[in-house]
Amino acid sequence: MGIKGLTKLLADNAPRGMKEQKFESYFGRKIAIDASMSIYQFLIVVGRSGTEMLTNEAGETTSHLVGMFSRTIRLLEAGIKPVYVFDGKPPDLKKEELAKRYSRREDATDDLAKATEIGNKEDIEKFSKRTVKVTPQHNDDCKKLLRLMGVPVVEAPSEAEAQCAALCKAEKVYAVASEDMDSLTFGASRFLRHLMDPSSKKIPVMEFDISQILEELELSMDQFIDLCILCGCDYCDSIRGIGPQTALKLVRQHGSMESILENINKERYQIPDDWPYEEARRLFKEPLVTDDEQTELKWAAPDEEGLINFLVKENGFNIDRVTKAVEKIKTAKTKSSQGRLESFFKPVSTSAPVKRKETAETTEKGAANKKSKAGGA
Repeated sequence: MGIKGLTKLLADNAPRGMKEQKFESYFGRKIAIDASMSIYQFLIVVGRSGTEMLTNEAGETTSHLVGMFSRTIRLLEAGIKPVYVFDGKPPDLKKEELAKRYSRREDATDDLAKATEIGNKEDIEKFSKRTVKVTPQHNDDCKKLLRLMGVPVVEAPSEAEAQCAALCKAEKVYAVASEDMDSLTFGASRFLRHLMDPSSKKIPVMEFDISQILEELELSMDQFIDLCILCGCDYCDSIRGIGPQTALKLVRQHGSMESILENINKERYQIPDDWPYEEARRLFKEPLVTDDEQTELKWAAPDEEGLINFLVKENGFNIDRVTKAVEKIKTAKTKSSQGRLESFFKPVSTSAPVKRKETAETTEKGAANKKSKAGGA
């Protein structure tokens, strides 16, 4: 579900924190991708017609493999270095949300049966997508594929969005890519939507910058987390009658959730019994993630023999297409190793430099550097 209404709220109140970017502008960038979200998209889109999905000769679904293979090659060809992060065990506080999702899939299954019985193609298409679930087998298949492609896989101990955000905060990746907005609430410095959309859609990537968002909203990170909880998140119900705009107004007016709950009109807004906002806040601020020092990200050459065995022999892919795809990966890996232009220059330190005694030699060097920079501007 993510955070209800957050995209529109930011578009209305923090537009400078959002900007459209070209897919190609992320050349040389390391991007952490929420794997489960991507796999779900592939299952409901790739090769799907009504209830029919792409399968191999054994009748096993291959939509996720086709989608993951082609979309990852597209990223690599653009010079992007993807890191796929997979969900671990969900926190206990998410059980209620997961139960709701299960119930919605059950309802959709019943609706699909009725639509199939009367032959309503539009409803069959709609309800069949709502029955889709990413299974452990889908995840395992994609992990194997990505490793054979030489793309790093990270298995989060809990929420993938939290692990993505941790990699971003540790500057191991440039940004996080997903469709759910949770990664911003977990503190990712940059967040991308639509990066994994097919090129045929021609939708620009939307980049969110959390520091700019907080500045425009005039909120601290703690207040932003409270705002997201008020809007509605995976960890607890929202307060009925409080939408995103009202939530922002309340946070700005009162400063914290505690103050809001003390001063809110209890007759107008009914706070749920035992509302676990404190636990939700803790999960956003201190999520269970792998220590970034233990997470090593390596991009390697593709295992051509392994890919042919897995995709062609086990899953019925066309051998010529796989062979050509492997060549694309090899070419892309060489291209991406060139790096971005700014990587050739040392970053400017924001901390105060250590003072040292200036000599004639350093003065002369400094003047030469200034002259060089002026000529190359």
